[in-house]
Amino acid sequence: MSDRTATPRRTSGDEPARRSLTGRLQDTLSNAAEEHRANADSKAPRGNRARRASGRQPRRARLRLTRIDPWSVMKTAFLLSVAFGVVTFVAIFMVWSVLGAAGVWDSINSAVASIVEGDSGNSTFDITDYVGMSRVLGFTLLVSVLDVVLLTAIATLTAFLYNLAAALLGGIEVTLAEDEK
Repeated sequence: MSDRTATPRRTSGDEPARRSLTGRLQDTLSNAAEEHRANADSKAPRGNRARRASGRQPRRARLRLTRIDPWSVMKTAFLLSVAFGVVTFVAIFMVWSVLGAAGVWDSINSAVASIVEGDSGNSTFDITDYVGMSRVLGFTLLVSVLDVVLLTAIATLTAFLYNLAAALLGGIEVTLAEDEK
């Protein structure tokens, strides 16, 4: 654990609980300088983890994500939503093909004909007139295009909103650490 996250040490018993801003800044800067010196004085060569001493702790870096490029988010969201639309279209095509090859539509037609017409057997009902492959794939294509537009717009808007919130609140802090191998 770094000295920056530890509680401040008191030098005397009669020091007030709240120190001045200048004192806190000096302590923080001195702790950062000590940590920097400790990292710079490392005897192990950089980039060679196998030769690093086994007792040494892995290096850590604290990063803050303060801005996301909306243009990059828009391009990435567009490509991912197009891929999602293609996968959806292919999946619906495969399901409808399997249902047609299994004879589901013919058995639905015969069941409806036996219920509606009775024993006469001359029914004009065909389920594929209502949920045929061309209608379902057309509807799927329409929904996929709308999803591409909406997902791209929502992701871009989210990037703008994140940038506004990060400007006010400071962003998300991430701690990266080396492997311990």
